[in-house]
Amino acid sequence: MSVKTMTGAKPSSKGIERAVALAETLPHAFVGTSNRDGTPHIAAAASLSITDDENLAVTSWFCPATVTNLQENRNITVVVWDPETDEGIQMVGRVERIEETAILDGYAPEIETAQPSPQVERRLVVKVEKVIAFSHAPHTDAEI
Repeated sequence: MSVKTMTGAKPSSKGIERAVALAETLPHAFVGTSNRDGTPHIAAAASLSITDDENLAVTSWFCPATVTNLQENRNITVVVWDPETDEGIQMVGRVERIEETAILDGYAPEIETAQPSPQVERRLVVKVEKVIAFSHAPHTDAEI
């Protein structure tokens, strides 16, 4: 894998592959961002995949706070966790680019509510810098 961590070591490509495989069995993954002031925000993502250049792709109809945060602060964490087995993986990195993959914009106005839903599905391409185990049980932040 061509991605390097902040310490210079390569992140675990097997860890990223395990996270993507686990995500395929779950309804969502969690995406953590923060604005430039450090105010955190958590969102749910619909799918994860590995791109041709071995980065992580995260796709969802992200809420405005996620998109705004990423304009100000490209740092991100993505967590895949199965509460039934308490198996999980956290990937920490930086968003390299944001791609628009689908646009609704009035596609079904009869189902829109007073609180508007996101109108653009986006794909976040993340350069993973660190892959660590995640669980409810006691664990360390050692890379896997």
